[in-house]
Amino acid sequence: NADALEAYLGTSGIETERFEAAPGRVSLVARIEGSQPDAPALCLMGHTDVVPVNPSGWDRDPFGGELIDGEVWGRGAVDMLNLTATMAVAFRELARTGFRPRGDVIFFAVADEESGSSYGAQWMATHHWDAIGADFVLTEGGGLHGGTAQAPIVTVSVAEKGVSWRRLQVRGEPGHGSMPYRTNNALVKAAAVVMRLADYAPRARLHEFWGSHVAALDVDDDAKRVLLDAGALDDALAQMENAGLARHLHACSHTTFSCNVIAGGVKTNVIPDRVDLEVDVRMLPGEDEDAVGRHLRDALGDLADDVEIDTLFAHLPSTSPVNTRLWDSIERAVAKHFASTRLAPILHMGFTDARVFRERGSVAYGAGLFDATLASGDFARRFHGNNERIGIFPPERN
Repeated sequence: NADALEAYLGTSGIETERFEAAPGRVSLVARIEGSQPDAPALCLMGHTDVVPVNPSGWDRDPFGGELIDGEVWGRGAVDMLNLTATMAVAFRELARTGFRPRGDVIFFAVADEESGSSYGAQWMATHHWDAIGADFVLTEGGGLHGGTAQAPIVTVSVAEKGVSWRRLQVRGEPGHGSMPYRTNNALVKAAAVVMRLADYAPRARLHEFWGSHVAALDVDDDAKRVLLDAGALDDALAQMENAGLARHLHACSHTTFSCNVIAGGVKTNVIPDRVDLEVDVRMLPGEDEDAVGRHLRDALGDLADDVEIDTLFAHLPSTSPVNTRLWDSIERAVAKHFASTRLAPILHMGFTDARVFRERGSVAYGAGLFDATLASGDFARRFHGNNERIGIFPPERN
């Protein structure tokens, strides 16, 4: 993707810089210099990598990029190649027409976002901040429609949950598989650990952006009133027919724990003495690594002493203010296509490269403009899912 973008921008004479943090992890930077060196700079940041895919679950070739009934099918169509492509198109058009902003405009096509940014935005910020540093950043995370016919809104991600990937090492004692009675089987113990984490249910906590998030949903007013009640929220999500929407809303209102990797055992006839679990923890704003540790101890209960826990990767929650010039500019741009539409600040349940810039003082928003018919539940299901696809209208509007 970096090669394709470099070739595309090069057709208009745009100079680009390549940065390869590791073999195959290429990030691309291009710049339109501003007329005033001290004026605020804007970075358009889109990641170029995608998550793996199992083609057997798809109705189309996941890397075919087919246009079917007005939608582009393929891995990355939603997350986030649609926006990376539109940024490249807009940037090239600005450069082609001789546009000269007051502050620099930077196009940053970044690698490795899906793997945690160690060889992408994080590496670039550490080693080449002069190439990408900006006062304002636009990236993924917003653009869905909601509200009412009288008061329409479009979402903009201004915050995101923290992430802590933990390895849980469960210990036992080896033995012969023919004599399992009264043994200390690490795999059996690990199964209990997994179930305790799966059953662990931290209370819902409604953060400062929850109200605007609910307002953006395509549900009726009665449902919205229930969703605004922290005491009734969990029951409402359990009864919600749209499982994709329920999953999304649960993630945006709870600290979550997902056991996603397990490794252990050496042979079928050997009782395992060690099993490793990898758990994806996503924490709400206001929580930190210490809070994650407390959650894990509460979830494991009397098994906690049998589990050794290490941190593989972690970032704290991050937030940007909404009283900025960039916020006002986005709202004016949206209103050109959808009159009277206001912006709704929301929390992004995943992590993006925006956090890297926020840690360095930049204002970073997840912004876009999807088709008004795209329901939030459908959008959530397509993230990293089968049959990922996006309508062709968003690139034109973005």
